Amino acid sequence: LLKQKADGSDKSLSTCQTSTKKKQPLKAGKSQEVTAINGNRNVVKSKSTNKTDSGSAKDSPGLAKPKSKGVVTNKNLNGIKSDGKACKEKKKSGDTLKEKSDIKHKRRKVEEHAEQQPTEAEIWFDDVDPKDIEAAIGPEAAKIARRNLGLETDQSKQSVEQVLVKEKASEGLTRAVAMDCEMVGVGPKGEDSIVARVSIVNQFGKCVYDKYVKPTEEVTDYRTAVSGIRPENIKTGEDFKTVQKEVAEILEGRILVGHSLRNDLKVLFLDHPKKKIRDTQKYKPFKERVKHSRPSLKLLCEKLLNVQVQTSEHCSIQDAQAAMRLYTLEKKKWDAAVKNKCNNESSK
Repeated sequence: LLKQKADGSDKSLSTCQTSTKKKQPLKAGKSQEVTAINGNRNVVKSKSTNKTDSGSAKDSPGLAKPKSKGVVTNKNLNGIKSDGKACKEKKKSGDTLKEKSDIKHKRRKVEEHAEQQPTEAEIWFDDVDPKDIEAAIGPEAAKIARRNLGLETDQSKQSVEQVLVKEKASEGLTRAVAMDCEMVGVGPKGEDSIVARVSIVNQFGKCVYDKYVKPTEEVTDYRTAVSGIRPENIKTGEDFKTVQKEVAEILEGRILVGHSLRNDLKVLFLDHPKKKIRDTQKYKPFKERVKHSRPSLKLLCEKLLNVQVQTSEHCSIQDAQAAMRLYTLEKKKWDAAVKNKCNNESSK
């Protein structure tokens, strides 16, 4: 019996080895280890179950086969999983790096743009057309200048006429009138001025008087770019004496409004009571608000009325309307200040 069992174990070992070699293409070391284990187990089983040699030989490769295959399969699956995770991690890290580089690039662009843009502190100059600033420095500087001047930049901005003229109002003379004159140059270099046009508007901006004036001397500079006067305008104009008389009659007893009125009265050879003059260039609150000792009419309109005047050739009607509109903004305060000043002077 002992001899038969020994022979059976040897046979089972040999058959197990041959079957694993044929069916499982594993490495030599691993396949031998598995078959040895299987062979020992088969020997034990043969002892307990008393199976024949052929049965143990058949069972042993069946036990070895799924184990060896399982090992290979698990290895492959683990390899696939690990590779997939690595790919995903690589892709994720690549996307993160790309996003970080994009953010850095955008941030750098914003910083560069911010460095190039002028600040409000740099746009300090007064009485300069924002269009000129835009041409010289750029649109951002012009935007700051318009904001400082209180200008509107949207398309819903009111027209100049809508701001300066009250549509449904009296067209006759009122207690206050505004006057503006256009002048041309005479003399060798055209430096001396004579009146070429006189325009007067009432308190609502309605024109009550507008006449061209025939020159009393030879004109050497029409100053068309500023005055808007051309030879044909004044060639057929009204006689100076007639205009002077008509204007004096209108102004008598009324408050006279205008910008730098001293020059207008000078070319007309007229005078007017000081207490009845409202000069927008000399009004102290206006000068303080625009921060200028001698503000232009254009600057005052941009800053206080949000409209642009004198953008090209001047118009005496529009200039008179602008001066009147500025006066009506501060009418009560202005009149009260003049009255108090006159009372103080008379009491002294």
